[in-house]
Parts: sequence; C-alpha cells; structure tokens
Amino acid sequence: KIGIIGGTGLDDPDILEGRTEKYVDTPYGKPSDALILGKIKNVDCVLLARHGRHHTIMPSNVNYRANIWALKEENCSHVLVTTACGSLREEIQPGDLVIIDQFIDR
Repeated sequence: KIGIIGGTGLDDPDILEGRTEKYVDTPYGKPSDALILGKIKNVDCVLLARHGRHHTIMPSNVNYRANIWALKEENCSHVLVTTACGSLREEIQPGDLVIIDQFIDR
C-alpha cells in the first residue's frame, strides 16, 4: 500500500478510484485531515492532504508525526511526499527536481 502526502495542488482525491474517507487519531494527535483510501491503477493508496483539504494548516503547524503514524497504521509500506519550496542555492532553479539526502525533524 502506498501512502501519498500531497502538498498544495497535489492532494486531489480525484486521482483515486473507489475512494473512501477514514478519520483517525494517533498517539500524536490527529493527522492533517482524513485519510482518503482508494486505488491508482489497481494499487492500494492512501492520500493525505498535508495542509488539510481546505489548506487551513500552515507549514509550521503540520503534525508530521501524526501524519506518518496514521499512514503506518494503515499499513502503507511506502510513502511518496511532494513538496514545493524555494532554495537559497543559485544552482537550484525553479522546476528542478531535488531528492533530499538529509532530513531534520524539528
């Protein structure tokens, strides 16, 4: 099962076939929104809108631990995460695809 944490514009539940919603709670509190369960090309997927479906959660207020816990409890073996942000490095231009090799958990 693939977990997808979508950022702004990349959290459209219409990408899933046979969608159902599931509201969950975790030891870290509630995730950003309901889990949207469905399929993409016969692959079970769980979509979670990082900022909430109505974009009501600011980036610094996202409950990342609850989001990951919820996907783990839903038996997701992989998590795909999209994000769009700027860079302070000139060699990274708009439209570049960057894969992180470090992660800071605040």
